[in-house]
Amino acid sequence: MNSFEIRGGRKLNGTITPQGAKNEALQVLCAALLTDEPVTLTNIPDIIDVNTLIELIEDMGVRVLRPSPNAITLYPANIDPDYFTTPVFKKKSGKLRGTVMLAGPMLARFKKAYIPQPGGDKIGRRRLDTHILGFERMGVKFEYDNENHMFSLDGSEMHGATILMEEPSVTGTANLIMAAVLAPGVTTIYNAACEPYVQQLCKMLLSMGASISGLGSNLLTITGVAKLKGCTHRLLADMIEVGSFIGLAAMTESEITIKNCDVASLGIIPDIFRRLGIEINIVGDDVLVPAQEHYRIHKFIDGSILTIYDHPWPGFTPDLISIALVVATQAKGTVLLHQKMFESRLFFVDKLIEMGAQIVLCDPHRAVVIGLDKQVPLRGINMVSPDIRAGVALLIAALSATGKSTIQNIHQIDRGYEKIDERLNALGADIKRVNLA
Repeated sequence: MNSFEIRGGRKLNGTITPQGAKNEALQVLCAALLTDEPVTLTNIPDIIDVNTLIELIEDMGVRVLRPSPNAITLYPANIDPDYFTTPVFKKKSGKLRGTVMLAGPMLARFKKAYIPQPGGDKIGRRRLDTHILGFERMGVKFEYDNENHMFSLDGSEMHGATILMEEPSVTGTANLIMAAVLAPGVTTIYNAACEPYVQQLCKMLLSMGASISGLGSNLLTITGVAKLKGCTHRLLADMIEVGSFIGLAAMTESEITIKNCDVASLGIIPDIFRRLGIEINIVGDDVLVPAQEHYRIHKFIDGSILTIYDHPWPGFTPDLISIALVVATQAKGTVLLHQKMFESRLFFVDKLIEMGAQIVLCDPHRAVVIGLDKQVPLRGINMVSPDIRAGVALLIAALSATGKSTIQNIHQIDRGYEKIDERLNALGADIKRVNLA
């Protein structure tokens, strides 16, 4: 198991560019299977989760070329739909929840699909109901194999339908969009997720010849077409990395310029960090965070304690709750963090408490942070990364702490952040990757 050794307490300085968006990459890679023509994707992040999905796509018969760093061209003319019944697929797909989004394209193009039990982060219950119920509305029949823990989907009678989603699931919305673009008739999806990555997926599909209206809203109307063509598509900057770097700058009293952020797609993220007292300047498409010795948490207008909670877009993304929590530990003031969507995502705060943070974990969803105002720095400890986002939150805490910290299970961090140690070391951090036998 590999680990990071971090010697904290250093002020960083310089410019960093966020990677391409991980969550968008998983969607658009699956969408490439909707055509038999070449699809080129640029600004693809070189991370474990994305590369695992690319390996799966190669295994099913797609020819993959990498014409340049962070670019990929897919040739999906010769796909083997029966690959999904093999033990190899089951083993690989168990590592990555994003494989569930292969179902929509496979149903649309080959009229059958298989969905394994989800893999990925262990951050709480992540149901498949939204996907399955939406497919059922479109005429798809399914069976569940208890022995192999696999859903088998029959889309031979798939058609357009009116779908009211019980929750605005991002992966569920993406899956249903991809199924609907080639399904006969008109599909409406109400209470659809409208995250920038879903909008990007729709823009890519429109460039391939799909008929979709309602982009940016929670009501999408899709008219099925007979065939889609190839395309070239550029991914957005990863908003989670942008938020992580804002938090890093504040915690380490660093001046950092974050380049090429696709600022228009950041939504409420800069404003939430401003409410934690962080100064943020936006210049063109760049985010500049000046060095701050102190930052004060705002209160609500009536003087009550600030509450930050996750919410479907355009609300605050749940992937940044962990970062906001860590940032609050060194602010002046008190804040309640409410992680509504996942019941296990706050189960890393015991490590922050061990580092000296003042946090009350109220229940699996809520934590009260009493900021130390940098009067008492965090101290380095040994810890384990439980998931992607908590892992980076702990890394940020370690970079601000005095002394040496060790983070084990950094595979979790590598799943979502491209060469994070090398990129932060270029800003002046002291992170050593230790490869254990």
